[in-house]
Amino acid sequence: MFEIVQSGGWLMVPIILCSIVALAIIGERLWSLQRKRIIPKHLVAQIWHLQSKGKLSSEQIGVVRNSSPLGQVLASGLSNVNNSREVMKESIEETGRHVVHELERYMNSLGTIAAITPLLGLLGTVIGMIKVFSVITSQGVGNPAVLAGGISEALITTAAGLSVAIPALMAHRYFRGLIDGLVVYMEQEAIKMVEVIHGERESDVAVLASTPPSA
Repeated sequence: MFEIVQSGGWLMVPIILCSIVALAIIGERLWSLQRKRIIPKHLVAQIWHLQSKGKLSSEQIGVVRNSSPLGQVLASGLSNVNNSREVMKESIEETGRHVVHELERYMNSLGTIAAITPLLGLLGTVIGMIKVFSVITSQGVGNPAVLAGGISEALITTAAGLSVAIPALMAHRYFRGLIDGLVVYMEQEAIKMVEVIHGERESDVAVLASTPPSA
């Protein structure tokens, strides 16, 4: 393996660094974007039960806020529960933007890695072919070993760049779709809570206790 990396030339160093960073981002996002961590089940139902029993204190709102990203969104609305529906929605939307930004952490970095690693591989290909033609110019085609070294460098860097870019791009697309789905569900839950608290939706426990769709 080391011989292959060494044969690829100095451009293998940034490609390997990109692969390490991409792997770290993918692992961190797989852990952080677990559905149960983002949108706990029956959270709106629990809030409604506390509200109906008059137990929705500031301490309880703080517990909801610290429980999950969905809890942060709902807690921002609960902090304005005595205000109008519009004020609650504005507060929820403002907090929601911050939560979405947090969910999208490292996505730009992962997308950048998926974009630049094939270019690094292509640059390695160009450098390798330049070496080949330089040898041909100075020595002719009588030294196959030297020619093979330049061609090998070109092929190795191209393969390495694509090997990093393809999984990174797949992970980037997967996480984008996952985040979009989580955001849509959080919006639905927030609207449900606002409508129930303001008496615009039937406060049926079966409705409130709905669970998120399977991933």
